Amino acid sequence: MTAPAQAGVLDSLRLLPSIGLDQLNAEAALQTRVDRKYVVPEAQAQELLTTFDADVRVLEMDGCRCFAYDSVYFDSAGLDSYLLAAYGRRRRYKVRTRTYVDSATSFLEVKTEGAREATVKERIPYELTDRARLTAEGLDYVRETLTTAVGCVPDSPLGPVLETRYQRTTLYLPDSGSRATIDTDVTWQRPGEQAWVLDGAVILETKSGSTAGPLDRHLWAHGVRPSRISKFATGMAALCPELPANRWNRTLRRTLALRPAA
Repeated sequence: MTAPAQAGVLDSLRLLPSIGLDQLNAEAALQTRVDRKYVVPEAQAQELLTTFDADVRVLEMDGCRCFAYDSVYFDSAGLDSYLLAAYGRRRRYKVRTRTYVDSATSFLEVKTEGAREATVKERIPYELTDRARLTAEGLDYVRETLTTAVGCVPDSPLGPVLETRYQRTTLYLPDSGSRATIDTDVTWQRPGEQAWVLDGAVILETKSGSTAGPLDRHLWAHGVRPSRISKFATGMAALCPELPANRWNRTLRRTLALRPAA
């Protein structure tokens, strides 16, 4: 965390008890879940976290509670993955590498969405040096996973179309078994182009079963409603205004203010 305003968002979490990664994975893996995302101004996010009266644990590893993430998203030349999301197709998917920068580890992930908007994420370890490309083995994994999950695979090769970077803090709510993440310094960049940073806001995401968790209800009680946002799709729409983006117009107009990265 480098921006003082965003560091303030996490001030209220410093004294909360911690949870280790192994325990978090054992108690709240939630690879199949319903995700709800919120774009929240920094000052409001700090107030909401301060007033959230619930048992909360913060993921801590090696004395750190905030971790750098990097994701590279892949799509076909015709942007099949993006268009499935833009047109709200029932069975859609995302393909990305996810890199945990602090531990220098990468995974190749395939996320699919099917019945009742439940998200299923499957992944395999991936070479850090290959994070910006799909190897032959990686492409085989993507094809096999998509065939099983959604019954189809892209016709054309997949290449990198968007990179996202951010700092993430993860919360665990033991009473409900749910999780939440708080992403700050969220940055989007198309290959070879200017990077853009989310200005003055954080992305708060809850991850629970079919019913809303206590943090969702706390946000709703204070007038904060879920935002229609996907780091991949909304980022593509923000950086490529020629793309169809009706599903995210409200978010793009009202809450997704971007500024050039330094």
